[in-house]
Amino acid sequence: MTTLKHWITPTIVRHGGAGLNKFGGVRQSLYLDAIDGVPVSQLIERFGSPLFVMSEARLRETARRMRRAFTSRYPKVRFGWSYKTNYLNAVCGLLHQEGFEAEVVSGFEYEKARMLGVPGHRIIFNGPLKTREDLERAVSERAQIHIDHLDELYLLEAVVRDAGLRDFPVAIRLNFDTGYSEPWSRFGFNLETGQAMDAARRIANSPWLQLVGLHNHIGTYITDPRAYSAQVRIMAGFVTAVEAATGCTIRFLDTGGGFASRNSLQGVYLPPEQVVPSIEQYADALCNTLHECFRDREAQGKPLPELILESGRAVVDESAWLLSSVVANKRLADGRRGLVVDAGVNVLFTAFWYNHDVRLTKPAEGLPEETVIYGPMCMNIDVLRQSLKLPPLSPGEVLAFWPVGAYNNTQWMQFIAYRPAVVMVRENGSVDVLRRREKLQDMTDLESLPDGLQPDFRD
Repeated sequence: MTTLKHWITPTIVRHGGAGLNKFGGVRQSLYLDAIDGVPVSQLIERFGSPLFVMSEARLRETARRMRRAFTSRYPKVRFGWSYKTNYLNAVCGLLHQEGFEAEVVSGFEYEKARMLGVPGHRIIFNGPLKTREDLERAVSERAQIHIDHLDELYLLEAVVRDAGLRDFPVAIRLNFDTGYSEPWSRFGFNLETGQAMDAARRIANSPWLQLVGLHNHIGTYITDPRAYSAQVRIMAGFVTAVEAATGCTIRFLDTGGGFASRNSLQGVYLPPEQVVPSIEQYADALCNTLHECFRDREAQGKPLPELILESGRAVVDESAWLLSSVVANKRLADGRRGLVVDAGVNVLFTAFWYNHDVRLTKPAEGLPEETVIYGPMCMNIDVLRQSLKLPPLSPGEVLAFWPVGAYNNTQWMQFIAYRPAVVMVRENGSVDVLRRREKLQDMTDLESLPDGLQPDFRD
């Protein structure tokens, strides 16, 4: 039996010679018709479009791989889950099950961690804004506080003093130039200018505080593991200097996060398969350098410093997809096809920086051509992909964007449209709602309408 297809006007598509090598952009469209065995069509029918879909199996395996990679290479490692990356209750709860502590950067995130049952001493408290109320609670619950600036140091000192405590253990955040990435100099105390040593001396002279740790974060989406080797060497050098200058004993080094996921950063020529290191490569760089720098430390009667990691993007990003339905096709003035879908940058916030992988959800039909994917927002910047080759797609057909598990469910905006549901495909094949789709009452419950401001449309 012959299957009838829509007739498509013949088109000549020019292929550049550079596109024919293995790094080129011309490839057959791939499709994803199910996530962990659950058909995409079934997910859209049950939960609507757009829709975030997470995989429990993939998230657990990535978390376990992270732990194996580091604990098999270094004897003392702690893992902090970066709440700002994705603080859905189910995501945090799952990662706490897998042995991750909570790494938070605000009073809100601290409260959320405590609500989920994380004890204070298993919370790493970072960030430049910690109110007196935040610090009072963190001190009373013995959280691990990383001091970001002198004003915080003075405030924390007063809080500890007023609580009747002494020698409260703290860490300071450092910033410095590794030579591999742009220094994040707005956070912490600069090492090169002497700010870090000044802060350490101030703490050493305080009866209320005790310096026990150092923290640094060299950036995000770091694709050269040698940057972490440089980071550890610089921090190890400061350990030697600060212990000699103040008499303190540094018990842990928190090297932050920054490991890349297999997402394609805009402006990077090669695909993520070529440029993103494996977790094991990151672990080799950090752990081998730690062993090298501290090989004689225990012989000197000092403890081997504990390694703390603040894992985020590399753990959760690849465990989630965004399903979005085609709304319309347009022919742009420059001749390219424009595709409008029902998810925009309001929910896929990371589209501003990454060219997410886009998959069809059924086999391709028709001739691929250069396409721009637009969201439904009334903003010219609502572009999910500036250029990729897609076959003709009809309204209602579904695209799958991946990886999207990092930062989208924390940075998304309630702008113009309701935010979509987030579901998780469980290891047993069932599907649970982690966050339902928003409705009008969710927005209006936060508002009030004072007397005299009610609308009156009497004709």
